[in-house]
Parts: sequence; C-alpha cells; structure tokens
Amino acid sequence: MAADTHEADNDAEAYLKGSQEITEQIATWHLFNFLTKWGSLATAVAVLLFTVWFMPNGGFFPAAIAAVVLAVAGWWFLRSKPADH
Repeated sequence: MAADTHEADNDAEAYLKGSQEITEQIATWHLFNFLTKWGSLATAVAVLLFTVWFMPNGGFFPAAIAAVVLAVAGWWFLRSKPADH
C-alpha cells in the first residue's frame, strides 16, 4: 500500500528542501557525466574486442586494432571541449 501523502499534498511546510550545497550538486553531476561517458566508451571497446576476437575466423590482433581505433575515435569525440563564453 502506498504511503499516505495527504499531509504533504496540502501543506507547503511539510515539504523538506534538500540541504546539499549547489557546488556539491554540480560536482556530483560532473562526476556522473564523466563516469557515464567514459564508462560507456570502455564498455563498447571491450564488447568490440571480445566480439571480434572470439568470432569464427577472428583473432586477437584484428580485435585489438579495431578496439584501439574505436578507443581513439571515442576519445576524440568525447573529450572535453573548450567552453565558449
């Protein structure tokens, strides 16, 4: 059964505003964005490496070359750009 929210729905004072500083929120968002971006690239490189390596007639060296190409291209597109003001 859902919690009773009747009091919070009708009372503006019942809402508790978060206490985290905005600088902490910004730092948390930047960390999340960084880990998501580079973690996705690392996952894609690993999937490509193992897929090409273990496919029929595949091998380690073609897989490594493909993975390095993807890693370099991913780094090129995901790196931080200078901020325009």
